[in-house]
Amino acid sequence: MTILLLGLLIFFSVHSVRIVADGWRTQQIARLGENRWKGLYSLVSLIGLGLIVWGYSLTRGAPDLWTPPVWTHYLAALLTLPAFVLLTAAYVPGSRIKAAIGHPMLAGVKLWAFAHLIANGRPGDVLLFGSFLAWSVIAFVSARRRDRAAGARTNASPGTLSGDALVVVIGLVAWALFAFYGHAWLIGVQPFG
Repeated sequence: MTILLLGLLIFFSVHSVRIVADGWRTQQIARLGENRWKGLYSLVSLIGLGLIVWGYSLTRGAPDLWTPPVWTHYLAALLTLPAFVLLTAAYVPGSRIKAAIGHPMLAGVKLWAFAHLIANGRPGDVLLFGSFLAWSVIAFVSARRRDRAAGARTNASPGTLSGDALVVVIGLVAWALFAFYGHAWLIGVQPFG
């Protein structure tokens, strides 16, 4: 659990700078330059992510804190479908989904973490998915506050129907590929198996 905790600490420390020290972040970007800041940010994030993956793999043999009902596995698999659509909406321009939600990546992470939390009962699962859920809720609230303070309307750019269609199709295809092939290959668990 120590390696998982260390990875989560590193990963969320970097990803929470804007929440707790936005002024310092702005100063560092000005001092280092945007590309150097992004490079350091990415490097530290990858180190944290690597430790999370390694640490989580070490917790896989721990006994369950509780045994979730079998139906929660199917519910989790289905809940990740809109999570994939939301994650896609964060990157595909011109979507009304992005305009309506404002921060679709954070909303997608919340849904992904919640889905996995209800379907898994081991200590490592609770720590991993619970921390991602807590962080994404805090980050979403913080981002919406920044939007309001800046006078920004999250739905200022209305998007188009074709943008929405593209987001849904890409999200659905990505979800299907990951749910039916990638999850078992990378994680060792078949969501619909």
